[in-house]
Amino acid sequence: MRRLFAFAALLAASCSDNAGGDGRAEIYLQRFFGECGAQYGGATDVSKVEGECGIITAMINKFNANNPDVHVSSNVVAWPGYPQLSAQMAAKDPPDLVTMHTGVISDYAAEGLLEPVEPYLAEAGLSPSALTDASRSAVTIGGRLYGLPFDTHGGLFHINTKLFAEAGLMKGGKPVLPTSPEEMLAHARQFKERTGKPYLIQSLVGDNAYAARNVYTYLLAQNAVLFPNPRQIRLQTPEAARIVDFFRAITASGVSTRNQDTPAAIASFMSGEGGIYPTGTWMIGQFEAEANTPGRPLYQGYTVYPYPRLWGADVSYVSGHAWVVPRRERTPEQSRAIARFFRFVAEHNFDWARTGHLPAFKAVVESPAFKALPHRTNLVPVARTGRPLPGGVQRQNAIEGLVGEEIAAAFNGQKPTRRALADAERRVNALLAQTD
Repeated sequence: MRRLFAFAALLAASCSDNAGGDGRAEIYLQRFFGECGAQYGGATDVSKVEGECGIITAMINKFNANNPDVHVSSNVVAWPGYPQLSAQMAAKDPPDLVTMHTGVISDYAAEGLLEPVEPYLAEAGLSPSALTDASRSAVTIGGRLYGLPFDTHGGLFHINTKLFAEAGLMKGGKPVLPTSPEEMLAHARQFKERTGKPYLIQSLVGDNAYAARNVYTYLLAQNAVLFPNPRQIRLQTPEAARIVDFFRAITASGVSTRNQDTPAAIASFMSGEGGIYPTGTWMIGQFEAEANTPGRPLYQGYTVYPYPRLWGADVSYVSGHAWVVPRRERTPEQSRAIARFFRFVAEHNFDWARTGHLPAFKAVVESPAFKALPHRTNLVPVARTGRPLPGGVQRQNAIEGLVGEEIAAAFNGQKPTRRALADAERRVNALLAQTD
């Protein structure tokens, strides 16, 4: 991969001509989120489609319909698409626009393969100050913006309110969430005693993101220095041990599910087999559909909130999706077309927020239309309190896998806390030491 990036960095400046033969500015866009052309290939009314794939497909269709002097051709890649993107960069033919997880941007920006996007934002009339704190920080590296964020996503507490009521944990129509580790354990025991079911549904088998997300969130909340510098992680700390010991105790005390992977955890929650399932924003739509279907266990019994404040400040670890611009030669018309597409994406940020992800723009977060969507008023604080990992840290996906694997082993009781933290720190630092 390092050789591939080095080769791409030398060649990215030269490229094939993207000018359309009919005089239109041709933009080549590459994205994930699935293929649904059979259903939405001709859709241009974004308000009438659903889901990530449907909404992004209709948006691109509408942009082409509204901009006859520009044509965006789309290539849908299998998730997440980065091996293909790296190969395209090495072959000196990168796309003009790419969907990218914000935690991956640093890998490409460090190699000089992405353009800072401030010139495109200026051309589009978009001020960086219009972005939410969470979305803006997720694309900022060394003071420069390397993508146009179009959402923020992270972990949430998805809650079965019927079971919470049975457990005596509803007040004023809202779930009572803990404000300390001790209170959470007390709630969990009360819940289990009164309902006979686990308070917490955990996907600790093959879902490294869940364990990593818990540790990241509550380390950031305690203002712990997780990365003293971009090449070093610090996990052998009292703050980290405190978090791992607590979730280890939750698992051991019998108030949580055990030995479940993600599909099993989702099925358990939708079947009414537990009180809280901590998972991402992307599950809101599916769970809300269950809550609106008569006869289903979640019918009229679902809500969702950010992770509760257990230690320190009210902070949530977040990531997001962004549009990035690979470095290559372009005509002035193509550059203006990218800026116009950025403007269009911003104008449709509310439509994208219907997926369950939080908007990237403050005006949308604060809009009555967004707050009118199910549960969104509960989630508005995340746009302010959400924090990503430091922008200069590379290999964030791989780091999440290593940290999650070790921490999940500790949560499950397969490793002592101190050993799991030491092993995670050692493995991540070894990985970062190899990053050029």
